[in-house]
Amino acid sequence: MMKTILAFGDSLTFGANPIPGGPRHPYEDRWPTALERTLEGKARVIAEGLGGRTTVHDDGWAAADRNGARLLPTLLESHSPLDLVIIMLGTNDLKPFHGRTAQEAANGMRRLVQIVRGHYVKPTDVMPKIILVAPPHIRDTDHPEMLLHFGEEAIGQSKLFARWYKLRADEYGTGFFDAATVAEAHPADGVHLDAANTRAIGEGMAPLVKEVLGL
Repeated sequence: MMKTILAFGDSLTFGANPIPGGPRHPYEDRWPTALERTLEGKARVIAEGLGGRTTVHDDGWAAADRNGARLLPTLLESHSPLDLVIIMLGTNDLKPFHGRTAQEAANGMRRLVQIVRGHYVKPTDVMPKIILVAPPHIRDTDHPEMLLHFGEEAIGQSKLFARWYKLRADEYGTGFFDAATVAEAHPADGVHLDAANTRAIGEGMAPLVKEVLGL
């Protein structure tokens, strides 16, 4: 039977263009699509990416609800049954108006794991597997607003994602993948990825996904 995977993330999962004002990456270049393609028909990947989404924090500037913890139960319900939930969030947690660190973002990821596991409590429920993904690092850029928006400390904090996320994954017995090992942000804005690096996340994650799902 074909497996079902939920890819829960922010603008990097949405496929945002690093060139200011540039179009969203085509469907075939987004990492959930690349992952599904690499799995060769053994699973379908549902992409749920929203620009600015955080792990657990509210963002009053946005027209959409960016609090991942509040939206996740609805998405779990609407897409169930699920075999795997892949969570790649945390970059937006580093923004100064959230005042967050990589460690606190990892705590937010821990809360999302708790939400997933607390959602499937009926006797007939099958608990999906979980993979926590450390996002690519933020990098220096000449973009006039992006680093002001995130704060220069965010560059250093983003390099700590893998350390803290791996700790949380080990604590809760989930899978772990460091997207920074296969992808890097584009210098145009220092945060988002070009098409090749976006695809690389899905392709690079595929061996782990196959292992977790026994494909």
